[in-house]
Amino acid sequence: MISAKKIVDELIKKNNNLFKSFIPNSNYNFNFRDIKSFKKLHTVIVIGMGGSILGTKAIYSFLKHKIRKKFIFIDNLDQEFLKKIKKENNLSRTLFLIVSKSGNTNETIINLSYFKPFLKKSNVIVISENKNNILSGFAKRNGFNFIKHNPFIGGRYSVFSEVGMLPAYLMGLKPENFKKNLPRFLNNKKLFSNSVRELLKLNIKKSKILILFNYVPELNDFMLWCQQLLAESLGKNKKGFIPVISNAPKDHHSLLQLYLDGPRDKIFYVFSSKSKKNLKLNSSFLGEKARYINKKNYHDIKLSQKNAFIQTLKENKTPFREIIIKKFNEETIGQLFLLFIFETIALSKMIKVNPFDQPAVERVKILTKQFLTSKKSSKKNF
Repeated sequence: MISAKKIVDELIKKNNNLFKSFIPNSNYNFNFRDIKSFKKLHTVIVIGMGGSILGTKAIYSFLKHKIRKKFIFIDNLDQEFLKKIKKENNLSRTLFLIVSKSGNTNETIINLSYFKPFLKKSNVIVISENKNNILSGFAKRNGFNFIKHNPFIGGRYSVFSEVGMLPAYLMGLKPENFKKNLPRFLNNKKLFSNSVRELLKLNIKKSKILILFNYVPELNDFMLWCQQLLAESLGKNKKGFIPVISNAPKDHHSLLQLYLDGPRDKIFYVFSSKSKKNLKLNSSFLGEKARYINKKNYHDIKLSQKNAFIQTLKENKTPFREIIIKKFNEETIGQLFLLFIFETIALSKMIKVNPFDQPAVERVKILTKQFLTSKKSSKKNF
């Protein structure tokens, strides 16, 4: 069996900067006092792509009940969405947080350009590598607050660094709380051995699709973070899984037939929670046939649906894992981030790929730039 200790030791040895970012008293490339003044701005627009923004979105969605600020995330090219933001917000009283590890991400630069008239020294923070790139040059020329992105931590692994913890601080959260229990988890070799053992039970080498089956709406953006982490880290050399996000119980009525009776090429990760909200139903007005749901609460109903789904997976001998959220706090989301980072690296060892690069993506970036800089219309290339 693959040794969990060996995986953790290799993680520390080869990726010491990543390991250090898990420690509660991590050193950041910014001073909290220097950005305290930005906390007075109650609307924050985060502009980024992939790992530069997905972790922050996951934190915001999971802990929104604790956050008193409005965060808007721009991570696609959508003209109508940009117009809507401009129309509905006082952009002169908005903080713009621009994040790109390379500092040259096309979509980030394009979306930033739309807001040029509203950018001031008092409302802009740029995070990128301190290299000769577009964003670092832009920040330094204009005197904007510039924070160095750690060059040794890839975007999809950066949630515990400046990329995720600075916005968490702006949300009014305490970065150290996300990491409170991480050293204890990292030192718990039995916990990680059990984690590896669970992965081995899933028979991953015969599976092609990993379904993130989610009964917890607060985890919807965390699912997107997981999807990128798994896809970019493991999809290499004709190996890896297709990570598919399914929102339940909605997908009971669309995809469940395929999942349960289609090709046997899937692994399921089933997410549920001990609900903090219990809306009770009064179905008595619907008559005798609806009595079975009368005075039930939403959590009871979703729990019954989840249990029925898991029971069917067992009957079909379909590989699955279950993750139950007990508390909606910083420690929980921090542990989830760590678990999936560790298990992604563990999976990469099992299928023998490098989890830290993404060589195939670079080809598309190169061609995109060629089409944009070519004198001939890109339409002629198709």
